[in-house]
Order: sequence, then C-alpha cells, then structure tokens
Amino acid sequence: MKPVGWRKSSYSGNQTNCVEVGRVTGWRTSSYSHPNGNCVEVGGLSGGAAVRDTKDRDGGYFTTTPAQWQAFIAAVKGDRFRR
Repeated sequence: MKPVGWRKSSYSGNQTNCVEVGRVTGWRTSSYSHPNGNCVEVGGLSGGAAVRDTKDRDGGYFTTTPAQWQAFIAAVKGDRFRR
C-alpha cells in the first residue's frame, strides 16, 4: 500500500522545493494488540510502514524505513519489549 491522494502543500508557494502530502489507506490492527483497546494499526508503505494509535486515529502516525521496520519486528518477535 502507498499513500494516496498526494497534493502539494499550500505552504510550498511557487518554489521548486515543495512538500507533498498524502494519506495512508488500508490500515490493519496489529496481531500483537490486546482486546482491551490498547492497539496499534499498521499501514504498509513501499518504503517501510506507517503506525498509529487506534484510540487516536486522527492524531497522526509515524513512518519508518524498511530497515527500521524490520528491526522493530525482530525486537517484538524476540520479546524485547516484555515488562
């Protein structure tokens, strides 16, 4: 999945160094999320992944590179985040 609906930021003006904004679609809930509502959703990107909180979907999301996402998944599977 890739961000869709790309548009040039209205703050870019007529310069060639512009910012484009897109949105991620096709979010899915992580299989590691718990039924108590403490969940994250993942949206795949061609260059990594996007992650957001299910309790605050309009609060934004962060993106990762493929290497960062692979390292994070390896850490989760390796149980490095258990308390």
